Amino acid sequence: MEKTLVIIKPDAVKKNLIGEIISRFEKNGLRISALKKIYMNKKQAKGFYIVHKDRPFYESLTDFMSEGPIVVMALEGEDAISKVRKIMGATNPSQADAGTIRKDFGESIERNAVHGSDSAQSAAYEIPYFFSALEIL
Repeated sequence: MEKTLVIIKPDAVKKNLIGEIISRFEKNGLRISALKKIYMNKKQAKGFYIVHKDRPFYESLTDFMSEGPIVVMALEGEDAISKVRKIMGATNPSQADAGTIRKDFGESIERNAVHGSDSAQSAAYEIPYFFSALEIL
């Protein structure tokens, strides 16, 4: 059973898409093991996206991720990471497959509705960033 982290980004939360997005994961056999709606401040966003600190989009990404509430969730299931990435679609919504979350709800590469761990190593860092062991069921 593999675990991964998903974030419903501020753009999708603002558009009231939380239920629709969660439903897409659940309909594909993924189980929610932790879930909460939070506000991530700029410092927390910078910490979460520290792997991108030398990239040109780091400041705009952390500004965006701290502009409003987000929903963070740990999902689990067989091949959860690859399954989540397929459901989300390509990072750039214009290149995402029809029916994916990013194609349906994304506006741009940055404002693309969702974030998902890209590997087991990323998930191992990202899940505990938001959830203690007591919060993961």
